[in-house]
Amino acid sequence: MEIYLPIAQMPVDPFVVLAMGAFVGLLSGLLGIGGGFLMTPLLIFIGIPPAVAVATQSNQLVAASVSGVIAHWRRRNVDFKLGLVMLLGGGIGSAIGVALFAKLKALGQIDLVISLTYVLFLGLVAALMMIDNFKVLVLRRNVPTRRKLHEHNALHRLPLRMRFPRSRLYISALLPLGIGFVGGMMVAIMGIGGGFILVPAMIYLLGMPIGLVAGTSLFQIIFTTGITTFLQAVTTHAVDVVLAAVLIVGGVIGAQVGTRLGHLLKPEYSRLAHASIVLVVAVKLAYDLFTRPENLFSVVTMGN
Repeated sequence: MEIYLPIAQMPVDPFVVLAMGAFVGLLSGLLGIGGGFLMTPLLIFIGIPPAVAVATQSNQLVAASVSGVIAHWRRRNVDFKLGLVMLLGGGIGSAIGVALFAKLKALGQIDLVISLTYVLFLGLVAALMMIDNFKVLVLRRNVPTRRKLHEHNALHRLPLRMRFPRSRLYISALLPLGIGFVGGMMVAIMGIGGGFILVPAMIYLLGMPIGLVAGTSLFQIIFTTGITTFLQAVTTHAVDVVLAAVLIVGGVIGAQVGTRLGHLLKPEYSRLAHASIVLVVAVKLAYDLFTRPENLFSVVTMGN
């Protein structure tokens, strides 16, 4: 059984796409990440054009994130004030990112930029997280506490300091604003919620309690990806509604299951699983990028 994707202009097996959406939704609820860093490469692996994969899977991120946030909100695991500050930066980053995406698409360079960006970002993040987890699990050293991060991180002394009572933080608003901005750019250029960057940044730069990170991250991802999806549909016309619908169904189901399992996973093992998945995706993308393709040439008909 196959369905035809009008924007991607290709047939796909809906059950394969549904399973991919459910798996990524599971990770979203379990680890507090949007899952886009995995969904975009998975769509590319089954033949979806990179530009369509990036623009379309943001819909799945919105659905999976909403499902995950509801579950976290019921457990009082969301810092809405801090999430709103991150959202402000995310909205600005999304607008700038979509404009850059449209420019690169017009120049015919967007596919290469997406692949290179994924390899560089995912490789760097995976390496840093693996090093940190090695210290915790192998050398048996404790992860630095929030107090130590405040004392030794000069970024916490930046101006515009605000109190975030839910997270028990008193830090510069520029930090969550900047983290949100980077997340917004990533949604637009890479089609990701930015969770694989946001989660470590919220833990190590902001010093947030780990229990609040997942819910707050997903709260910000909902609106940032929603803004990006709207802008992508209007400016680049690369959003495939049929593909998005199948991904959404799988993502919502997976997110609910992941959220229920999240409290069973110890924080250090959660970070290790996060880093391992990021590393595997980075290696696969790098392999595909530098190996000889089956077809050396392709012909694309460009519309007016």
